[in-house]
Amino acid sequence: MMLTLISGLSGSGKSIALRSLEDLGFFCVDNLPPELLLELTAWHRQQKTGARLAVSIDSRSQVGFEGFPALLQQLRLNGVNTKVLFLESRDEILLKRFSETRRSHPLASGSETLSEAMLAERDMLYPLKDNAFVIDTSDLSAPDLRRRIHEWLGILSDSFVLTFESFGFKYGVPLDVDYIFDVRCLPNPYYDPSLRDQTGYDAAVCDFFAAAPEVAAMSDDIAAFLQRWLPCAANNMRSYLTVGIGCTGGMHRSVYIAKTLAERFQAAYPVLLRHRQLPHLSQRW
Repeated sequence: MMLTLISGLSGSGKSIALRSLEDLGFFCVDNLPPELLLELTAWHRQQKTGARLAVSIDSRSQVGFEGFPALLQQLRLNGVNTKVLFLESRDEILLKRFSETRRSHPLASGSETLSEAMLAERDMLYPLKDNAFVIDTSDLSAPDLRRRIHEWLGILSDSFVLTFESFGFKYGVPLDVDYIFDVRCLPNPYYDPSLRDQTGYDAAVCDFFAAAPEVAAMSDDIAAFLQRWLPCAANNMRSYLTVGIGCTGGMHRSVYIAKTLAERFQAAYPVLLRHRQLPHLSQRW
């Protein structure tokens, strides 16, 4: 069982860190009082909700953390592989973030300034930091922070999924796509009565497209664009990217091109192939 404890200063990126672990398949709990950790890990084992558990513990519970080293030792004696991540930032960065979000500090009161609350929080959380891997997020973007966390845990995310989705423009443009390529300029088998009721999966339609050099050229051009820019998306810690291929009715050209592209990229990425107008033909590699 792997337990990852996330703590740190308010405004340092704990929510981003917890969501990052959730995307990796961790069972995540936010703002847990440390006294409940032993009970939670025991419950987690009984429920068999997965081997990975992530818990955020910080000053919102407003309790002392002097006993945290002993608690950490007890978890490890119980056979829980426990790692602690502590996030911090420079004071001027934290002040700027609180100013931008207009959120109140969990230790702030009517008689304390934000700076005083930040100083009190540092003192409160010191026992956690002393047993943790520390990341200063002052100059990190959210993707950079996620990447640092993955590297620290030794977990390489293989969750990036590339989806190709064919659709018909006459039914409307899908809203859940990142790139859209319009293939309505290609020869249309709809105007051949013998092909009209077939789809981009049928042999006769595939032969029709194979005989049209512009179809292969379109597929090559889209593939070249994606080969150039997909690594940027994957390296930016995205978990998926959807490519829409549209023709008029979503039956022939877009289906054929989407299927061709999915076959080309399935060796490099987990690929999902969807056909909005032909959902029964959707598949995943």
